[in-house]
Amino acid sequence: MPASHEFATRVYEIVARIPFGRVTTYGRIAAAISSPRGARMVGCGLLAVVPDQDLPCHRVVNRYGELSGGWHFGHPDVMRALLVAEDVPFVADYRVDLERCVWDPWDDESGSTAADEVDDLDLVASRKGRSGKTTPIEDVSVELDDHELLAKTLAREEVGDA
Repeated sequence: MPASHEFATRVYEIVARIPFGRVTTYGRIAAAISSPRGARMVGCGLLAVVPDQDLPCHRVVNRYGELSGGWHFGHPDVMRALLVAEDVPFVADYRVDLERCVWDPWDDESGSTAADEVDDLDLVASRKGRSGKTTPIEDVSVELDDHELLAKTLAREEVGDA
């Protein structure tokens, strides 16, 4: 399976789980699938969703709560109307109140966490050098704290290939 297809499939699985009346962000989805810098790729993947897939893409907003994907629906008013119908609170016309309605993929009510979905923690604790070869990062600690996967690099990486 091509990497881009696998990435999109994982994004769609998370979007399908966003509860009614809640929203999440592109960045939270990216972090949940071990691609913390992949927020834009999540957005691009959601642009490819067709109505037949019946995914609640209107529940995905940017990190500020803005309806940045609203034009995918024809106009941000359409996305706003879908969220208002779910009683999602707004702080401005096109900005939801994230403090009151954000949903984190790792806080799934099914009891699973994003950490449960990570197939290989070595992928989290690795990097690609200029050669394209994945090499482990030294001195990385991974711990679960309040259902959040935290990875903290304890030593600075050297510039260039390791």
